[in-house]
Amino acid sequence: MNESELQAKVVEAFRTCYDPEIPVNIYDLGLIYDLKIEPSGQAYIKMTLTAPSCPVAGILPGQVEAKVRTVPGITDVKLDLVWEPPWNRDMMSDAAKLQLGFDLGFDVVPSSRLRP
Repeated sequence: MNESELQAKVVEAFRTCYDPEIPVNIYDLGLIYDLKIEPSGQAYIKMTLTAPSCPVAGILPGQVEAKVRTVPGITDVKLDLVWEPPWNRDMMSDAAKLQLGFDLGFDVVPSSRLRP
């Protein structure tokens, strides 16, 4: 498996991890700040949480590490939990914002109002 395929598999693993209070995966929430994978298979992850007082702060990073370790080709995982820059909702993907009901800053015109 080449580096980009391995990176894609790790992102798939991120997308199976959820903060139990938010129905969006941690990757689309924007909680993963950086991912580097060495040729040896060592994964370096920099992630944050939605707030320092997040109730899952003690368990979510360990769950992320465990999921990434299951990816074939990953030999070890080093995860750093960081607070800078502070997370905000602008870091979420558009899909996550839509799923949570946030306005994307543009109006959608119903097709019945479009002129031919």
